[in-house]
Amino acid sequence: MGTSLAAGAAPLLAQTPALSGSRPAKSAQLAPTPPMGWNSWNSFATTITEDQALEQARIMAKELLPVGYDILTVDIQWYAPNASSYTYEAKPFHTMDGYGRLVPAPNRFPSSKGGKGFAPLAAKVHDMGLRFGVHLMRGIPRIAVERNLPVFGTGSFARDIADTKSVCPWNPDMYGIDMSKPDAQAYYDSVFGLFASWGVDFVKVDDLARPYDAHAPEIEAIHRAIVNSGRPMILSMSPGETPVIRGDHARNYAQMWRISDDFWDEWPLLEAQFTRLENWNPFMGNGAWPDADMLPLGRLALGDRDSKFTPDEQQTVMTLWSIARSPLIMGGDLRYLDDATRRLLTNPEVIAVNQASSGNRPHFLEDLTRIWSARAANGDRYLALFNTGESERTVGIDLDLLGIHGSVTVRDLWARQADGTATGRIDRTVPPHGSRLLRLA
Repeated sequence: MGTSLAAGAAPLLAQTPALSGSRPAKSAQLAPTPPMGWNSWNSFATTITEDQALEQARIMAKELLPVGYDILTVDIQWYAPNASSYTYEAKPFHTMDGYGRLVPAPNRFPSSKGGKGFAPLAAKVHDMGLRFGVHLMRGIPRIAVERNLPVFGTGSFARDIADTKSVCPWNPDMYGIDMSKPDAQAYYDSVFGLFASWGVDFVKVDDLARPYDAHAPEIEAIHRAIVNSGRPMILSMSPGETPVIRGDHARNYAQMWRISDDFWDEWPLLEAQFTRLENWNPFMGNGAWPDADMLPLGRLALGDRDSKFTPDEQQTVMTLWSIARSPLIMGGDLRYLDDATRRLLTNPEVIAVNQASSGNRPHFLEDLTRIWSARAANGDRYLALFNTGESERTVGIDLDLLGIHGSVTVRDLWARQADGTATGRIDRTVPPHGSRLLRLA
């Protein structure tokens, strides 16, 4: 049996109609800058164990934490004893407590035995200076509904709140929750109260952001449950594509939300992210971050291969995510972190663009090119030049379009060295699928 909450549950809140225009209570920003961290999906699929998570955490604390990566997230099916790959069992067995709340599979996370849940693992992660995150599917486990387990602290049962017609099209674990039912909120409150007791700092909730309107009541319920838990937890909504027209709702109820389906190391998927990040730019900032997904760099796919992106494409990923201020969540297995990938992830001048720039905006000037600019804290300009074509080309912009009149000195942030001066216009040669990231002073 998993950890139980103290007697009694938070009172049921008045249900907010989906997309009603009402706003949640104001609170301190949970993510004042784009979150940075590591997630197990790209490299471990459903299979990560406690020992593997701790090994990743130790490497992360040494190699990535000094430049800001501080959230380690255990992705999907940590509650599945037999999880084995990127596919899901048609009728899985899950570990849960007597109230239908998922708990870690003890064969994979042995410190969870005796009702401890993720608390021992989270404590070890915290001791390394990191924050601890978990993945959760929207809704209530189907097994809990089959067994009709009680909802903690209430007189209701799983079948009273489950919407058995609301199912994820790609994962068989859960039924949705009908938020019009009494004690539906109490179930989510109990789940996030349990997470709070474990010391969870970040929750990626899947099957949430698509289809958006159908899931809006549960989005709002999860937000309320986090508030009711009393523990600050960043909410990451997944997967996309979140509809841009729902941007205000997304940024009111979550700190980050996916703008696409799963992003992997293929050029067409990367090329498509340019348009998505351009479209989402008006909703970026002030504690809310459109999420272009994890960084599929280094060793991936259960150790079967390294990233298929070319070195130029890998730099383009980091340049685009940085200038558009997407969260930076590494997906590759850190046990195989090579020097080239380490340099991509830890360049402090590039990370400063992601974490501390402002006024980020795209410029639309020429086919097969993408150009973004932003301001540094001291007023300098950042300039990102991209070549999305199949051959080398010159990419540039007139400086007056950046509000610059006169000469500027240029610094190449990837090379971390001076790169001449410019007057009136700046042009650079960019390889196919490549990028340049410059600072103009």
